[in-house]
Amino acid sequence: MFIVSLTYKVELSEVDKHLNAHVAYLKKYYALNTFIVSGRKVPRTGGIIIANFSTEAELNAVLKEDPFCIADVADYDITEFTPTMAGKAFSALINDA
Repeated sequence: MFIVSLTYKVELSEVDKHLNAHVAYLKKYYALNTFIVSGRKVPRTGGIIIANFSTEAELNAVLKEDPFCIADVADYDITEFTPTMAGKAFSALINDA
């Protein structure tokens, strides 16, 4: 599993030009059950995506489709982690290996 931290590198007015396409991109990967949760940072300097991929290479291929990446409006920082504890609603995400 991965945490993707996006940091905007342009003014919000430029980010907003790509927001509808970015949301459509997110919905695509929610429908494929690879994005778990996402949202804006507070203050609005970027966003966070929790994603379930087998490898970072697979994740990177998907991130290249993000309109924010294509328009070069955000930087991406990726952290891989193994979930070992979760609240009841997220218990299916735990890898007991």
